[in-house]
Amino acid sequence: MTTSRKRAALARLAALPALGVALLVATPSDAVASAAPSGADITWSVVPANAGGPDGRSVIDLELAGGQQVVEHVAVINRSTQPVDFAIDANDGYLTSKGYFDMRPSDTAPTDGGSWIAVPEKVTIAAGATSVVPVTVSIPQNATPGDHPAGVTASLETVSGQVRVQNRVGVRLNIRVTGDFVAKVAVTDVRAGYTGSWNPFAAGSVEVTYTVANVGNVRLVTDNRVLTSTFVGESSWSDPSAAKARELMPGGSRTFVARVPGAWPLGPVGTTVTAIPSPAGQPLPGVTAERVAIDTTVWALPWPQLGFLALLVLAFLAIRLIAARRRRRIEELIMLAARGAPQQA
Repeated sequence: MTTSRKRAALARLAALPALGVALLVATPSDAVASAAPSGADITWSVVPANAGGPDGRSVIDLELAGGQQVVEHVAVINRSTQPVDFAIDANDGYLTSKGYFDMRPSDTAPTDGGSWIAVPEKVTIAAGATSVVPVTVSIPQNATPGDHPAGVTASLETVSGQVRVQNRVGVRLNIRVTGDFVAKVAVTDVRAGYTGSWNPFAAGSVEVTYTVANVGNVRLVTDNRVLTSTFVGESSWSDPSAAKARELMPGGSRTFVARVPGAWPLGPVGTTVTAIPSPAGQPLPGVTAERVAIDTTVWALPWPQLGFLALLVLAFLAIRLIAARRRRRIEELIMLAARGAPQQA
């Protein structure tokens, strides 16, 4: 496996705080110095903790100033029936295209929040035991204000034949550096297209594709709304799924697709995309995030309605023509009957 493919495979970490999620990486077995025991019956969890053990948190939230240091903890729980050597790693966090939290691969050097975290390289845990691992977070003096996502994982590498398998289970750290917080989004790449119905008595729909980008320095969630308007009224759409609750990291973006029904094809269809942001995670008193609205227009011509109208006109003309022919025929019959009648003396 090439280095780039290995890194791509390593990047798939689902950082669920209490449940182990397997991450499989295939490499030639000669790349491993020593074979670990089979991982088929090895399960473990990684959860936030204090010095005494798991403390019930799902993630670790930190708000620190530049130059400040704090010691946190994670608990690694070996749920298997044999002792296990776990590798401990810290790295930068990010969101996937679908909005789920992930971590950079363990063989990639961290460049942001992950580089501020110090953890032991490995820990040996007896069968069924729990080990509390210290996590030291040191904020650089010149760290930029805002959110710097990171994570800590406990991983295990095993060898099966010619395949090396790496399993990583992690805890998310939301590191926020104090300072001037900026909560701001931008809506870009708005495209709209109209899909009509061949039923002349049914409205069509407008499909809108747009991108929402976090151009501030704190994590945000957005309530996205799409409004279409024609001469006969308006139709609106808001994201009904859980996707709208998924956050946007600073510098990140997500592309959405909305289909707004009830749009009649009466020429120009005005479309407005509105993103209403709010800070994710801990409240930010005094920080407001303004809504952003972008307008676009798509043309919708009433071809089904025009076709139906054309049929009505043709039917009307046909009825008029048939009626005129019948009148002429009746008049001809009346004239013939009048000519053939006997003359009175």
